[in-house]
Amino acid sequence: MILGLAGWSGSGKTTLLKNLLPELRKINISVSTLKHAHEGFEIDKPGKDSYIHRESGAQEVLISSNKRFALMSEYADKELSLDKLIEKLTPVDLIIVEGWKKEKIKKIEVFRSEVNKPLLAEKDKNIIAIATTDKNIKIKNTVLLDLNNYKNIAKFIKNLIEQENII
Repeated sequence: MILGLAGWSGSGKTTLLKNLLPELRKINISVSTLKHAHEGFEIDKPGKDSYIHRESGAQEVLISSNKRFALMSEYADKELSLDKLIEKLTPVDLIIVEGWKKEKIKKIEVFRSEVNKPLLAEKDKNIIAIATTDKNIKIKNTVLLDLNNYKNIAKFIKNLIEQENII
């Protein structure tokens, strides 16, 4: 299942994810995450061999150790689509996507009124739930989740996965 996390900068998406991932693992849900970066980014360190390989023209550089690997791919044309990126992941129960706001995927909005931005759920019909501390929000066909109750949010997601697997 693919599930988006939506919200304005500073709303707490990363904090939610940091606390939600262990809860999902406790209930045996395997998870991969995809994070969209608006600008170019570096995951390698200048001066390291793998950095030099890429900077010197390697189209792909795979770096690995006994614990993990990272594949860096360069592309000059256009950015890869969400579907193409998902194809590169190992199959899991759940892929949580942060970014790609315009994609037509189910999303949970992370909302904090102190960010002083409007609810995205008012315009984005793909938002099925709002994780917030504000109990006065009412959006039709949208579930309200306590932003600080990670266990409950994990149960909500597990139910979504189970419903999707039945249909």
